[in-house]
Amino acid sequence: MKTRIALFAAAAALTIGLAPAVAQQAARAVDVPASKPGDAPPPRVGSSMTRNLPKVDESKMPKELYVLPPVSKSYQPKKTAWGDPDLRGMWPIDAIGGLSIQRTPEQGKRVWLSDEEYKSVQDNIEKFKGAAAAETKANRLGQGNWVEMTGAGRRTSMLVDPDNGRLPDLTEYGKRMQALGRSSWVTGQTFDWVTDFDSWDRCISRGFPASMLPFRYNNGVQILQSPGYVVINLEMIHDARIIPLDGRGAPPKAVTSWMGESRGHWEGNTLVVETSNIRPGAAPLNAATIGGPTPAWNTVPMSPDAKVTERFTLIDANTLTYEMTYSDPKVWTKPFTLRVDWPRNEKYEFYEYACHEGDEQVRNYIVANRALRSKIASGEAKPEDARRSAPSPANPNGTSGEVPPPPRPQADASQPSRR
Repeated sequence: MKTRIALFAAAAALTIGLAPAVAQQAARAVDVPASKPGDAPPPRVGSSMTRNLPKVDESKMPKELYVLPPVSKSYQPKKTAWGDPDLRGMWPIDAIGGLSIQRTPEQGKRVWLSDEEYKSVQDNIEKFKGAAAAETKANRLGQGNWVEMTGAGRRTSMLVDPDNGRLPDLTEYGKRMQALGRSSWVTGQTFDWVTDFDSWDRCISRGFPASMLPFRYNNGVQILQSPGYVVINLEMIHDARIIPLDGRGAPPKAVTSWMGESRGHWEGNTLVVETSNIRPGAAPLNAATIGGPTPAWNTVPMSPDAKVTERFTLIDANTLTYEMTYSDPKVWTKPFTLRVDWPRNEKYEFYEYACHEGDEQVRNYIVANRALRSKIASGEAKPEDARRSAPSPANPNGTSGEVPPPPRPQADASQPSRR
């Protein structure tokens, strides 16, 4: 409801010709807390927790900060009634919501934060954790009641391979397809039809494997098991991954789904899941996961050749290590691997995710954008009244028709909330 009200206000403001600043404020109503004189600035949401880390002398860092031990296999988990390792439970990933996908270039191959860096990150996390109570006490609604980021851990990045903790480059094909992508996250983009929005804008799916990584809210992950199956239930957009363990092969390549077709098997106490047949169209790494690809347009492409291998290992009764290797040689120059620890939290609850039902944001964006462009064309508004877009990405192949022309000026359409 909050999203619909805010977006309707933004569309109405633009349609009747209010100043762009008013429209932008309305569009961001659910993301920017109300403030009053004397309020401290809110924590920066969506920016890397490592962006303003204290400077450290890398040459003086202890050697153990550069070593990531292998995943422990010593713990013997309980078994289900049918004999499989029991992974069932709530594993919400808000506890790593502040952990960046990538580490800073300065950190090089360092896996762990220094004491000074860790304190800085924890201080930021504590601001998030205390914001909700402070807003509630003040009878205000803002980021504190919206952002569910309760931890970051001590790692420098989710990425463990490449060993510099940085995402590999896109191929030339990948760069070209990213430039062609359409999404509400694209700065300066125009909106005329549903194809101008990504699958997450339209509340269809956050996509895979992005759904397995933290976001600002709705980070619930629940694992269910039955004989021959594992189900991974996701709070965001109520997606559920149903994973058979009976050895069946993947379906024909033409059969695709947003979550892909997953097949699982056990290697000792580790659940190994291999996924292919992922429907292209959703970014494999979402723009709002901290430290993701830049520019953060939510238009990172995926080809039909994309494959994901995941490993789920209980390293103690209340910690599950999650590893994910992503490979798409048509789009990325190398595969990459992420590794994180999920803490158990059986008190975590899922609530209804009513996003697609009665969704008005797509219509509001189109109506507002067309109205603004009409006013600019008739001289009732000036191009500078709209947020100017960044230059269009260069065409890597130098051919016409493959990269859109510079978009026309339009209303601010940055990162609508998806609750």
